Amino acid sequence: MACYIFGAGDFDGLEERPGAEDYVIAADGGYTACRRAGVEPQLLLGDFDSLAEVPALPHVERVPVEKDDTDMMLAIKRGLERGETLFHLYGGMGGQRTDHTVANLQALLYLADHGAEGWLHGRGERWTAIRDGSIVFPARPEGILSVFCVGPDAEGVTIRGAQYPLEGAILTASVPLGVSNHFIGQDIMVEVIHGSLLLGLHN
Repeated sequence: MACYIFGAGDFDGLEERPGAEDYVIAADGGYTACRRAGVEPQLLLGDFDSLAEVPALPHVERVPVEKDDTDMMLAIKRGLERGETLFHLYGGMGGQRTDHTVANLQALLYLADHGAEGWLHGRGERWTAIRDGSIVFPARPEGILSVFCVGPDAEGVTIRGAQYPLEGAILTASVPLGVSNHFIGQDIMVEVIHGSLLLGLHN
């Protein structure tokens, strides 16, 4: 089971359609992306500043315009409250609101901190985050993997199976050492002993 959340950013189609057992949330203008994808959300929430007309759906949650969380973050919290542990975020990148893209990348860390796996899908790319742990990306004949430290220095960073391996290194938030690594036809394992990493896959 997975939780699919649609935001009001750029939407370039689904990598995989939600199944009957999955939970779908439209965050405000993300309802437009839902309609384009032919997906009916179980929950529509937001302050509705990016949706011209609020549709008559069974489950609509209106929230104040002035609030601490973005609509996407509120949707994530609703999913976590349901016990969801796998999240796919669409419509959370691109456009002219880079601030929302950064906020959604931060949301991946929030998910990691709450024991969930999150994926932010963009045009030809997808992002995830890990904290004090590891992840394995299945082998691909080609493609780019970028690894960034977010927050305090990431210690014990190891990358195996990529064109440029790394073993027990320290990555900092001020030096992009992990940008543009490459798949070479084998699984890539990334591990961080202490700290947080943001990982981006590019076609």
